[in-house]
Amino acid sequence: MAKQKNEEPKQILEREYIIPLRREWLKVPEYKRANKAVKMIKKFLVRHMKIYDKDFKKIKMDILLNNEIRFRGIRKPPAKIKVKAVKYDNNTVLVELVKIPEHIKFKKLREAKKEERKIDEVKEKESEEKIIEEKKELEEKIKEETKEEKKELEIKEKEETSKEAEMQLAKQKAREQKHVSKDKNVRIFRRALKK
Repeated sequence: MAKQKNEEPKQILEREYIIPLRREWLKVPEYKRANKAVKMIKKFLVRHMKIYDKDFKKIKMDILLNNEIRFRGIRKPPAKIKVKAVKYDNNTVLVELVKIPEHIKFKKLREAKKEERKIDEVKEKESEEKIIEEKKELEEKIKEETKEEKKELEIKEKEETSKEAEMQLAKQKAREQKHVSKDKNVRIFRRALKK
């Protein structure tokens, strides 16, 4: 049967070990002790987790375990360490610390909080951007409406001014007609001027 690529490997075996390291790292110079401790952990797990081809590459160490080994420097690794080893069906072994130190737990919590804050900030920025886009759309709609209203007002003003102009022209014609006599020879004088 062919396995699917998306399928995760299944856990076969899970065990906890206290691995003695001092016997091995005392055999090498001080500047190689942490590296020898890591190799000893892998050698121990190859033997106890039944990896028959003895391939150290199949053992994956957690970064916290590696940091714990090198916590006091490469010259002073711990004498023994308690680990949890999990074997999967693809013959890989994942090794982790059993008891995570308090300072590392604190760091993990702090990093998790930072990630949550970053996620919140991203969400806030997205919401702010959405709000800004909505405001811009509203402003554009308002501008379009005001332009239409201005055009309507200009049309009304033009109509009103044309009506006023027509009325003024009509008034002027009426005035002119008042002063023009029916007989061209006869002039109309005002009575006030006759005195």
